[in-house]
Amino acid sequence: MIRKAAILCSIVCALMLTACSSNNSSSNAAGSPDASAQSGLTAEEEIVITATNYSFDQKEYHLKKGVPVKVTYKNESGSHGVLVPEMKLRLDAKNSSQVILPGEAGTFEMTCAVMCGSGHSQMSARIIVE
Repeated sequence: MIRKAAILCSIVCALMLTACSSNNSSSNAAGSPDASAQSGLTAEEEIVITATNYSFDQKEYHLKKGVPVKVTYKNESGSHGVLVPEMKLRLDAKNSSQVILPGEAGTFEMTCAVMCGSGHSQMSARIIVE
């Protein structure tokens, strides 16, 4: 009886791991730089966001609504990243660029995507879509 329960438990665990790993791979593909190539999105503009210890190089970045833009992240010092959840934009040392299509006008808060130390909570800028 215990052997049957152990086999059943193993099968359930294997199925759960398989389901979880297939969900993770699809979400990773959506956030990767190659996701724009797969969707056929070609950038018409490009911006470069440079990070140093506890600050970005600009307080505001301006984008045009409906115009695809390649966002490239450069790190000059420390360990940082870029995070704008509303735009599904997350960049760091491993994924340093992504093409996005701003579909909604507004002001969006950009923060550091990597816990970088004592000034992390103050590391922010705005992306303004006009």
